[in-house]
Amino acid sequence: MSKPETDRRVIVLGGTGFLGSRVVKELRSRGFPVRIATRFPEKLSREVSELGEDVGVVRSDLRDPDVLKRAFEDASAVVNCVGLYVETRTDSFRDVHVDGARAVAEAAGTLGVSNLIQISGIAAEPESPSSYVRARAEGEDAVRRAFPAATILRPSAMFSRSGAFFGDLDAIVRSLPVVPLFGDGSTRLQPVHVGDVAKAVAVTSGRAGRGEVFELGGPDIFTYKEILQRLARRAGRRRVFLPVPFWLWWSLARAMSVLPNPPVTPAQVALMQRDNVVGDDVATFSDLSITPQSAIALGLV
Repeated sequence: MSKPETDRRVIVLGGTGFLGSRVVKELRSRGFPVRIATRFPEKLSREVSELGEDVGVVRSDLRDPDVLKRAFEDASAVVNCVGLYVETRTDSFRDVHVDGARAVAEAAGTLGVSNLIQISGIAAEPESPSSYVRARAEGEDAVRRAFPAATILRPSAMFSRSGAFFGDLDAIVRSLPVVPLFGDGSTRLQPVHVGDVAKAVAVTSGRAGRGEVFELGGPDIFTYKEILQRLARRAGRRRVFLPVPFWLWWSLARAMSVLPNPPVTPAQVALMQRDNVVGDDVATFSDLSITPQSAIALGLV
């Protein structure tokens, strides 16, 4: 007999991030008790208390298996939304996306958690020239070995109504009379609303893991250049779109990687060098009975 939904406690790692915060809200709306796992729970106590009695905070540490096991006690599902996009002196892509993901999967498997939902990305490839993209792919493999029934979600580029993704590109179009393209701008993208990804997390959190992989993209597919052209028309700006070869982007990204917040990273260049769209013969939103929102219909592009 399955547990009633209110007894299905879900642990969310990275629960204060762009996706993780939406996941917490979506789970709450469906009646799940939620615990946000963080290395510094004392910093979140007041913020979390304002979310309601069904949301709490627990201490976690990707480098400490015992701490992870304590955090996952009595959990029905664990969601790993932890992401690192720029390496630091203390955290590398491998630390977070491979070793950290493996540690989470091992702890969840040891405790008999019903499902582990690992957030990855459509473009995760083990042969990528980007250490970030390779780490995502290696992390998927590490999770599968430690928790074979884990659910892996691969969203495309995520956007929100508050401006993420399209808003960032819109700012570029509005400020630059000549807009640089990645290559010739023909890379295809299938942006997905972050709230729809959160719904996919909530649906899969409510059932036992089946070892499934879902690729999550929105209903609209654009080339990168088409997105910029749409945003320019929407802003009433006449712009020149300048093709920039990828070798130059790689050089710029590597040179700027020493900055605290580089405007372009090797990971971004690698992701823009191949189409970022849902593949053929893969599970998608339709298999979860979710209809993703259109960026065009929302008036964002």
